[in-house]
Amino acid sequence: MSLHAKLQQRAAEGRPIRVGLIGAGKFGSMYLAQVPRTPGVHLAAIADLSPDNARANLARVGWKAERTQAASIDEALKTGATHVGTDWQALVRHPAIDVVVECTGHPISAVDHCLEAFAQGKHVVNVTVEADAFCGPLLARKAADAGVLYSLAFGDQPALICDLVDWARTCGFPVVAAGRGHKWLPHFSASTPDTVWDNWGLTPEQARRGGLNPKMFNSFLDGSKPSIESTAVANATGLTVPSDGLLYPPASIEDIPFVTRPRSEGGVLERKGMVEVISSLETDGRAIPYEIRMGVWVTVEAETEYIKNCFEEYKAHTDPSGRYFTLYKRWHLIGLEVGQSVASVALRGEATGVATCWNADVVATAKRDLAPGEMLDGEGGYTVWGKLLPAETSMRMGGLPLGLAHDVKVVRPVKKGQSLSWADVAMDTGTQAYRVRREMEQLFAAPVLKAA
Repeated sequence: MSLHAKLQQRAAEGRPIRVGLIGAGKFGSMYLAQVPRTPGVHLAAIADLSPDNARANLARVGWKAERTQAASIDEALKTGATHVGTDWQALVRHPAIDVVVECTGHPISAVDHCLEAFAQGKHVVNVTVEADAFCGPLLARKAADAGVLYSLAFGDQPALICDLVDWARTCGFPVVAAGRGHKWLPHFSASTPDTVWDNWGLTPEQARRGGLNPKMFNSFLDGSKPSIESTAVANATGLTVPSDGLLYPPASIEDIPFVTRPRSEGGVLERKGMVEVISSLETDGRAIPYEIRMGVWVTVEAETEYIKNCFEEYKAHTDPSGRYFTLYKRWHLIGLEVGQSVASVALRGEATGVATCWNADVVATAKRDLAPGEMLDGEGGYTVWGKLLPAETSMRMGGLPLGLAHDVKVVRPVKKGQSLSWADVAMDTGTQAYRVRREMEQLFAAPVLKAA
């Protein structure tokens, strides 16, 4: 039975999935735009630091004001309306909520929200992939211990890549590589919120009109988000990562099966079974026609002559050997697709991507020379960008996770391009996020270091 049919059945029975949303910004608003059009789902509660902004976003996406005026979650449940407030704990602890969608984009807070949701027996769809990047394997374990599901969010590229990898393996194909696209040139790693729009391809006026957050968009441009998302994919699929960061090979869609081959066969990969990100720009800055900038892809291999011949007979575009084939989706629709995750965890008991191992990490790396006393400002800011590294490499160097590099003081000089360690900063050790990360290091340290 399809998910849509299951949703229709829940609607007919008067038993909708009851959802609580934490954070009603851009991503959350995109999900909110789809909720009224989805049968069998009742968004009972929204928790946001600014209820007025949340209601403004609800109005922007087409909600009628009367749907947002429930004075409490209990009233929302009785009337079918939605309660908008600031108390995320009341939302997570309400017994009627089935699924919590964590959509704040604040990784340290997201860990608090996820852990409390697990403790209250709630499934979690975690949009804040920055949190998953530094402690997703342990969040997944804690959810399983609590008897609930923890899931990456469909619509965001990691879950879509996981879906392609699952398709490939379910069909019997070995996965050679998988990943997303990106607009990339090496100097973008030093980009700041002051320089983002020219490099992104928007004017400051267009950005203001759209209410776009320059720091958030810069986290994509400077390579932090591609590293974060590639980490989530590697940890969810078991794919490995490049030894010294993403390579961003430039390629059109038709050239992806050419470049995502092992180096021994003319490609860029250190080995088969890796994550990588394809650039939509040539190294000289020229735009590549028919690029994959906003999409996702998986490259598979024909292991037998028969399968290779099938590729040829059905006109599948491959590399020159005829063995490597890439399936892709050129676009992802961000929050407009999150309903897939909500329905999957609630109705199928199945996550749309969840960490199963600790293969990868994202380490904060200096955008410029940093002096003692300076404060780190996290992904997309002025001080650090995120570099994808194997987990064992990060563990050996004591790498500072990018997701914890927020409002942290530098205590010794760090050169531009140097990845930071715990010893380079005065860390706030009182957060749950810090404790969960350190707990994960202890749990995974032995197998990680042994494997290395």
